[in-house]
Amino acid sequence: MGELRGTHVPVLLERCLELLAPALGQNRRTVHVDATLGLAGHAEAVLVAHPNTVLIGLDRDTEALAHARVRLARFADRIHLEHAVYDELPDVLHRLGYPAIDGVLFDLGVSSLQLDAPDRGFAYAQDAPLDMRMDQTRGVTAEEVVNTYSHPDLARVLRVYGEEKFAGKIASAMIRERERGRITSSARLAELVRESIPAPARRTGGHPAKRTFQALRIEVNRELVALETALPAALDKLAVGGRAVILSYHSLEDRLTKQALADRVRSKGPVDLPVELPGSGPTFRLLSRGAELPGEAEVAANPRAASVRLRAAERLDPEAARQGRTDRERYRRRVKAMHQPGTGAPGSGSDPGSAPGDGNGTDEEGEGT
Repeated sequence: MGELRGTHVPVLLERCLELLAPALGQNRRTVHVDATLGLAGHAEAVLVAHPNTVLIGLDRDTEALAHARVRLARFADRIHLEHAVYDELPDVLHRLGYPAIDGVLFDLGVSSLQLDAPDRGFAYAQDAPLDMRMDQTRGVTAEEVVNTYSHPDLARVLRVYGEEKFAGKIASAMIRERERGRITSSARLAELVRESIPAPARRTGGHPAKRTFQALRIEVNRELVALETALPAALDKLAVGGRAVILSYHSLEDRLTKQALADRVRSKGPVDLPVELPGSGPTFRLLSRGAELPGEAEVAANPRAASVRLRAAERLDPEAARQGRTDRERYRRRVKAMHQPGTGAPGSGSDPGSAPGDGNGTDEEGEGT
């Protein structure tokens, strides 16, 4: 393994540790999954903070795994580092013999190592071969995508994964260019994109090739397809009291994360029933209101944190949650009854300040920041 390429500053590190602490800081062995290990900045901090925690670290990038293994060598007796994509988590847990976990962290997107290594082809600001594979041992490259996909498929990738308004124009430019010769250079691709976008649109929104490179990277690595499977699978593996923290860096990732969590924090029972039916209540509670954004100090210290969106949730005990909702509903009914004619003056019944479950918030409220 060569010298480390890239500078790694873990994003929202203190907030991630704060959110995971109640799940991992137990007087027993706990299991934490870092589903996107990278250069192991978050993982190292978790292992230092929680001496009883076993870490399972997943990454598809073999170079990142090699550096992480060196960084975490002093924790060798309580780490498992696996060459795997995060949608392979259930298989990894089964093979290692862990039926449930207490914490999971997803730090999505491209890593500092991949961005800063010029030969990987992720950065539009540096000339490099068009690779963009996070796992360089398998899969198609970005060069294969831009030189073999049809115009409709190229336009679809750019429009859906890059949210690129000029997807059709850029796809046409790629088709014309490859008729003259194969597109192999990230710098040439970035120039093609710049030439395809009208001048007024190039003046805003950062580098004009940003969305195209994002789209190709997502397509090459099947990022959203894997995430759509991985998030529900990881949530299913959390034990009661277990916590999930997800860091997203663009709207597509954040939308999938929001949908996966929303499905777990809402009741699935009929809204007009006075009690929660068994099995129909929420199985998670959100730990923040909406997506948390980085503060000014965080962005100043680490500019790559500027676009991050954090969401987190905790797994509930279904029976305790159902009982809490039932108690709150009974209390609301008593209060309503006190204000009906013939039921006595307010205050003659239960004290509203001592309601069972009062102060716990709704199922979609969070701990806040």
